[in-house]
Amino acid sequence: MGSVTADEESGFSRKTMETGITSTSFTDLKNPAKTSTAAELLNSSYRRPSSSRTICGDRFIPSRSSSNFVLFDLPNSNSSPSLDDSKHSYTSLLKSALFGPEYVNATSGFLPSTPEKSSLTGRFGGSSYSSFLHIGPTNCNIFKYKTETRKSLHSLLPFDFDDHLSGVSRSPVKVPRKVPRSPCRVLDAPELQDDFYLNLVDWSSQDVLAVGLGNCVYLWHASACEVVKLCDLGLHDTVCSVGWAYHGTHLAVGTNTGKLQLWDASCCKRIRTMEGHQCRVSALAWSSSLLSSGSQDESILQRDVRGQDNYVSKLSGHSSEVCGLKWSFDNRELASGGNDNQLFIWNHHSAQPVLKYSEHTAAVKAIAWSPHKHGVLASGGGTADRCIRFWNTNTNSQLSHMDTGSQVCNLVWSKNANELVSTHGYSQNQIILWKYPTMSKLATLTGHTLRVLYLAISPDGQTIVTGAGDETLRFWNLFPSPKSQANAAFLQKHSTPLAQLNEKKHGLWLGLAKAMRDTDYLSHSLHSW
Repeated sequence: MGSVTADEESGFSRKTMETGITSTSFTDLKNPAKTSTAAELLNSSYRRPSSSRTICGDRFIPSRSSSNFVLFDLPNSNSSPSLDDSKHSYTSLLKSALFGPEYVNATSGFLPSTPEKSSLTGRFGGSSYSSFLHIGPTNCNIFKYKTETRKSLHSLLPFDFDDHLSGVSRSPVKVPRKVPRSPCRVLDAPELQDDFYLNLVDWSSQDVLAVGLGNCVYLWHASACEVVKLCDLGLHDTVCSVGWAYHGTHLAVGTNTGKLQLWDASCCKRIRTMEGHQCRVSALAWSSSLLSSGSQDESILQRDVRGQDNYVSKLSGHSSEVCGLKWSFDNRELASGGNDNQLFIWNHHSAQPVLKYSEHTAAVKAIAWSPHKHGVLASGGGTADRCIRFWNTNTNSQLSHMDTGSQVCNLVWSKNANELVSTHGYSQNQIILWKYPTMSKLATLTGHTLRVLYLAISPDGQTIVTGAGDETLRFWNLFPSPKSQANAAFLQKHSTPLAQLNEKKHGLWLGLAKAMRDTDYLSHSLHSW
């Protein structure tokens, strides 16, 4: 029969079984005298390779230990980075996508490689084959076969698994808004009184600014930058407060003699004069056709401008001058602050305050309702208090407070963002832009040389005007427009760190990711076949 090699000798019995021979006994070619049955062969060591010999699997996994990473424009991980930040971030993302996050997180020259054949004990002997699929960081494979091997292109994005990439953030980069630190316009305001308890500036919905200067009221039309003199109270009276009606056509003027005048600004004509207060009228607030006035006589009068009576109801509760009045945006609640350090909440039917807050330790002039959340009210105290406090009138609770370090003269909320601005007097005379609810300072503005006693916001919600005892009006562009705020929210929602990379590198990354997907699928198909 000719000579038989050792490989043919050792594999004869198995080959015979695979070819379908069904003999009941077999003769060992090396020792013809020895004959074995089929049952003995099935239970013998011929069924399994001996421990001294290693048979590797028939699956070929390429070794990447000698890969030329220069072709991918990937520098060695242990070399000192000389790239700029954007290129370094892109390289880290690309390495993670190609070789796994272990490659990026390695601290010393790790290169992905396939384990040597000597480290495996065979398909059926030694350690199980399943352990081959769980290889440590020192034996990382480029392609890792899982249950679902054909993945979409988006599933290869590294943002799903590279949580620990240094210098790469999963969240979009949010660029802080730039707030101008100097006023965009400064106007002279002679005879603007330096009195903490007065309210002499208001901005209408028709973009007209009303300012009380001495015994006169002036209107500044922002669109045309024109100034019109509305009224002159004469030598024996002075202006103590001004307040626009909702539609911006009628202006209420409170006087030092306790009278309240109503003017039609479109034709500069006085409509009527209402009485009722015994002292100066220092605060005004509109609610549709209802006009509320606060006075130094400690009372608040509710006036229906459609009727003939001077007032329809009188609210008593404060024990000193009422210097702050604000209706909520839904016109259901009226907040009042006084020189008695009290903050009261009223409704349309109450003759007594329904809520009382006594935490302030100085006069409460600064009052502002939030346009973003129903029932949230901000209030500020005077020199001895210096605090801004936030209240929830729905739950009758104090939400938080912030010590500003100086007298709080005015507060106003942004219409377009959850921010508010405060103006201050003793001792810093500054303007502060706050982020709510964190109360972090976005900007601190200076320029006034005396207390910033007056504050109003433009109808578009972007510009504020401040007035001080230094007889100047300063205009500041503080808040974003509704359009820019919507665009910022859209970009924050849809932007990713990948979008911030160079466009050319972005295309290269997608091309390599697509090649990885196709190679992965082709390799899996060949092995399956």
